[in-house]
Amino acid sequence: MTKEKIIRDIYETLEDRKNNPINSYTSNIMKDSKKLAEDKILEKIGEETAEVIIASKNNENLVHESADLIFHTLLLLAYKGISLDELLDEFKRRHEL
Repeated sequence: MTKEKIIRDIYETLEDRKNNPINSYTSNIMKDSKKLAEDKILEKIGEETAEVIIASKNNENLVHESADLIFHTLLLLAYKGISLDELLDEFKRRHEL
């Protein structure tokens, strides 16, 4: 697997876990329970954002914490039905400015 392909593979797995739930972290966080799924995902994004800030300030674990934040952001996009191509098109549009 190429490094560039890993994001697409992860995203496709997230979409699959949404559409075909199994007993996994990603399937469970995308299910309504005592909390709405979207609220659970947003709480994780808030938590991971704080961890990125702390990791940066402390000069430790920044890559690990950034990967967690990116993962949960992709999870939110998949949950909301936004395709990875929409995100990539937005990056391309911004790059061309």
